[in-house]
Amino acid sequence: MSIAPARDRTQRLLPPTARHLVGRFSYGLTPALARQVRAAGGAGPWFEQQLDPDSVGDGAADELRSWWSGLSRSPTELWRRQRDDIEGGWEVMLDYQRWVLLRRIHSRRPVLELLTELWENHFNVPASGDAQCFWRVDYGDTVRAHALGRFEDLPQAVTTHPAMLINLDNVSSDRTHPNENLGRELLELHTVGRGQYGEPDVKDSARILTGWSVDMWDTFEAEYRFAWHWRGPVRVMDFSHPNAEPDGRPVTAAYLTYLAHHPATARRVARRLAVMFVSDEPSDALVDRLAAVYLDHDTAIAPVLRALVASGEFARSVGAKVRDPGEDVVASYRALDVRFARPPANAAGERYAANQLLWQAADMGAMPFGWPRPDGQPIDNRSWSSPSRMLASMSTHVALAGSWWPDRGVTYHSAVWWVPHFPVRFDVLVDHVSRRILHRPATPRLLRACCEATGVDARDRITRDHPVVRWDMFRLLSTFLDSPVFMTR
Repeated sequence: MSIAPARDRTQRLLPPTARHLVGRFSYGLTPALARQVRAAGGAGPWFEQQLDPDSVGDGAADELRSWWSGLSRSPTELWRRQRDDIEGGWEVMLDYQRWVLLRRIHSRRPVLELLTELWENHFNVPASGDAQCFWRVDYGDTVRAHALGRFEDLPQAVTTHPAMLINLDNVSSDRTHPNENLGRELLELHTVGRGQYGEPDVKDSARILTGWSVDMWDTFEAEYRFAWHWRGPVRVMDFSHPNAEPDGRPVTAAYLTYLAHHPATARRVARRLAVMFVSDEPSDALVDRLAAVYLDHDTAIAPVLRALVASGEFARSVGAKVRDPGEDVVASYRALDVRFARPPANAAGERYAANQLLWQAADMGAMPFGWPRPDGQPIDNRSWSSPSRMLASMSTHVALAGSWWPDRGVTYHSAVWWVPHFPVRFDVLVDHVSRRILHRPATPRLLRACCEATGVDARDRITRDHPVVRWDMFRLLSTFLDSPVFMTR
């Protein structure tokens, strides 16, 4: 199935500095996104709009959630449907991962989506878990609600969230047998990091969190069990509290506030943002500067991002970040302007593109939030730069470029749609497609690669009956998707 050829083929490009900013803070710069940037008044005003996501309408992306009914059910409903063999929690989690990918493809709030992804990995609760799955959708919503606010609000919201409590075994942690998993990961992974605390700190961290639990037998509702809370003086690094009351929730809140404002947490948050959006090895000077902004602004994330994009290090980092498998899948669908249809809620729907795109990410090496360990999916280049990953990406690129798979519930553009006019010289066609997919003019090196991939000379005249149009357009399009420019952001 093909989309009718577009009448206006003018490719208006953003300046290189704007292309870098928008490309780094999105899942792929497209003509539609470029129009959004121009409508905002340029990359700077667009970025400011993105830091206030409520100011950007996103109704089309919001509507996608209704495509999978399980995403709107309560944890209790999900648990009982699994108990009654109606729908497994693991099935709902597959739909959650699909929705996440599809939302990234369509959202007009890419900065919010990227920060949500970053923090969901930082405070990792795998979507594949057998019990936390009933709360995992709500957990993702909770992270999204705080992704561009104050960092302090994130540990306050997620540390005691039922999904986290189940995942790190706090549901069975009581005053006689405190479980140290959550208390340890809170320090090691979520806030201050290794080297800042000792084993006595871990023990008291676990004691502070006793009492937070979930009904694991009937409702899966959140509970606070006063009789389970460990009482007595606690000390974690420089935080101390008499902790004398049965209700340990105020102690927890004070403890999490202390951790969020700790200088070591500031540096870890600053470094994580710099690794995500600048380079794998940001300078100590940049990390220190961002950490100072973080502390000066009461842990607010937006001022840190503003300081990051204003830095010379960010300006010099063009092409320095490799797309991970999820980003690759999302960017490929965006670049090819593929349209999705709502899958039917039956077995036939499994063949639809909205469901199949998850397996494309899996083939490349990672499904969203499928990382099994508490440390979350890596955000460095080395983890996603293996030969096997590159071959998997090329396989997916050629399938999409050829409109071969997925082949249901999806609309691809015809080969004719990619041609600005007939006849056209091949080098002009290559430049036209480069401007559309890569948002930049074609380089001599890219032109040479396209000539080799298609067996066409740069000055050949392309007509409607030319082999490139009749059956080889997939070779041309996949060359762009396989290029280093496309594989990085």
